[in-house]
Amino acid sequence: MFLRQVSEYLRNLRENAFLIGLLSLVWLMLRTGTKPSRAVYPCQRAAAANSYMWLTVYVVPFLSVVSRKVSTGLNKRVITVALVITIVAVSAAVFWGFSEMLRRERQKEPGLILNERRATSQPASSIYVVNGTTGNDGGVPSLIDLMGKNGLLFYKSSETGPARGPTGLIAKDDVVIIKVNSQWDERGGTNTDLLKALIQAIIDHPDGFVGEIVVADNGQAQYGSASGGGGSLDYPRNNAENTSQSAQVVVDYFAGSYRVSTYLWDTITKRRVNEYFEGDMEDGYIVNVTINANTGIMVSYPKFRTKFGTHISFKLGIWNPQKQMYDSNKLKVINMPVLKSHDGYGVTACVKHYMGVVSDMLTSQLGARAHQTVGKGGMGTEMVETRLPVLNILDAIWVNAVPGDGPSTSYSTATRTNIIAASIDPVALDYWGAKYILLQVAQNKGYTGTSSVDPDNTASGSFGNWLRLSMQEIANAGYQTTADESRMNVYIANQ
Repeated sequence: MFLRQVSEYLRNLRENAFLIGLLSLVWLMLRTGTKPSRAVYPCQRAAAANSYMWLTVYVVPFLSVVSRKVSTGLNKRVITVALVITIVAVSAAVFWGFSEMLRRERQKEPGLILNERRATSQPASSIYVVNGTTGNDGGVPSLIDLMGKNGLLFYKSSETGPARGPTGLIAKDDVVIIKVNSQWDERGGTNTDLLKALIQAIIDHPDGFVGEIVVADNGQAQYGSASGGGGSLDYPRNNAENTSQSAQVVVDYFAGSYRVSTYLWDTITKRRVNEYFEGDMEDGYIVNVTINANTGIMVSYPKFRTKFGTHISFKLGIWNPQKQMYDSNKLKVINMPVLKSHDGYGVTACVKHYMGVVSDMLTSQLGARAHQTVGKGGMGTEMVETRLPVLNILDAIWVNAVPGDGPSTSYSTATRTNIIAASIDPVALDYWGAKYILLQVAQNKGYTGTSSVDPDNTASGSFGNWLRLSMQEIANAGYQTTADESRMNVYIANQ
């Protein structure tokens, strides 16, 4: 009897159009709202159809009755017009949102093969990948969770937990430089949704964040999208779901409650200064005029005072004017480049991204232009002789896979892949990202000249060649780095 009653109840429930429509609308908002790409799932499409029927059959007549009840003594024509406008607005909002979700999903590049792997040789570097993220949908927390589950803790803390512990990367009172790409607008700059999510993750430190975050880059005050005058952190056209959201807009969102600021190093890239310990408190660039014998680079780096009065030497750390000393351990760099092709060096990703740390202007004036050393491994030297990132996060939500087309990337040129990846090892991450994202997209689209984005192409002057020269510089300094897949662990989480 009981089972028959349950069966009858479920049958009545399935036939209850009002309840099915209402539940479908709630399900659509909760399920798809948290991840737009789910809009193409069959169950979500069915939910959208049920929701529309519910609005049409129940909500619209209800509003009509209500309008008649409250229209006594009022102009019925005005009420009717208002009702029509409301119905049209609600219907348009629902279906515009659904159509927009479908449009974004169709822009994704299908057919990318991303496989987990475990290193067969040691020592090994680990790569953490989140597949299916738009940057503003929980991808960063998923990345932090994936890292924690596989041995890399994001939060440094005396307490232990899924993503925190004494060996964690970011302490509650650290000063964190988030090195973004600001030389190019549209899809050529770091995704600002991803930037916003990363800042949120840092200030959500389980111990309570009391440190400082600086979003910075050097567009070299030359070339770039800012009328050929370098970079900008406040472009009108940006890499985000809401393209008006610049890096500065993101920072302003947090600045009222936390010490978060921007610093465009373009503004000091022509000014040569000395270090704080030498008595020079002016913002500018330090240049080591001794040319590196291996790569030909003159190492250079910024030294500056933040909006909140913190004195930072990119190489030496946080300067305390009262104690006249540096705290190197309190300065952390997170390197967050866009994955894209490059017209001269094949691929620009984590290693090439350090061109936004050097001063190309000053080194050119001194006879050893930094940009010309990339092909000799100069960015590897720059990393180890200034400050290696504690973490590299590769923004591959939108990529430019057209060989030789980048680094500028228009909206029309970019391909959406919805992938982010992270590693302590910038070389391993560049190798993996180039091979399994950029090269695959290029091949899928039938582009020619794909050897320029292939990390296994080691011909003289190629991306694969200079990536390994950079790797050698990093390895010579005692850091774990590899371009050998047998020495890579790849962990993948699907959003």
